[in-house]
Amino acid sequence: QVQLVESGGGLVQPGGSLRLSCAASKSIFNIVTVGWYRQAAGKQRELVARVTGGGSSNYSDSVKGRFAISRDNAKNTVYLQMNSLKPEDTAVYYCNTWPPSTAYWGQGTQVTVSS
Repeated sequence: QVQLVESGGGLVQPGGSLRLSCAASKSIFNIVTVGWYRQAAGKQRELVARVTGGGSSNYSDSVKGRFAISRDNAKNTVYLQMNSLKPEDTAVYYCNTWPPSTAYWGQGTQVTVSS
């Protein structure tokens, strides 16, 4: 069973940056498409970015040009670099496969963008 652990969240001012990390417990994670998802209070969880095993990426319109997803297969880790953060980016961020599997939802990491 692969476990995914998210980290890197925190409180940041509008316009600031954060880098989230998603560490997997097994290298098999390296061959699948991985997504970063977020869920704001009172809203449904949404996909914000995904990256294939080969490194190709896609982004939601709301984060395109501001967020960058990448992976380091040697470390079994997927990153989400978030720049030019806005208050509407405030949410709990999760990683999972794409499409997501109920088996892999973790605790997530809270990102709060506020002055």
